[in-house]
Amino acid sequence: MALKLERIYTKPADLSGYRVLVDRLWPRGISKVNAHLDTWEKAMGPTTDLRKWFNHEPAKYPEFKTRYLAEIKANPALPDFLALLTTQLPTQDVILLFGAKDETHNQAVVLKDFLLTALADRVPAARLQDSAE
Repeated sequence: MALKLERIYTKPADLSGYRVLVDRLWPRGISKVNAHLDTWEKAMGPTTDLRKWFNHEPAKYPEFKTRYLAEIKANPALPDFLALLTTQLPTQDVILLFGAKDETHNQAVVLKDFLLTALADRVPAARLQDSAE
């Protein structure tokens, strides 16, 4: 199965996968019903300080990525999050949902890249695909 990214403000492209919001803040204007979430893993989003520092400025993205990766690795919620994805990926796609307008420079992109490496030992390669969707 695939690990995918999807902006929560777009019409859901895949309602058949396991949908995980990975923002620390709830996206404005989105009702919980319309989000079609399976879980909200707010602890996996960047800290408030890092989010405010980054301020979605593409020029800061390389440093943001370095800092956020350090946060992810030190995050006490990481083992449970990896375990959750390990149980879901063998049977269905996992869609990481985010609210940022910039679909290239955001925390979900960093998290997905990290997860592809972190899950490689847990999920057979034939079942863990990198999906651009």
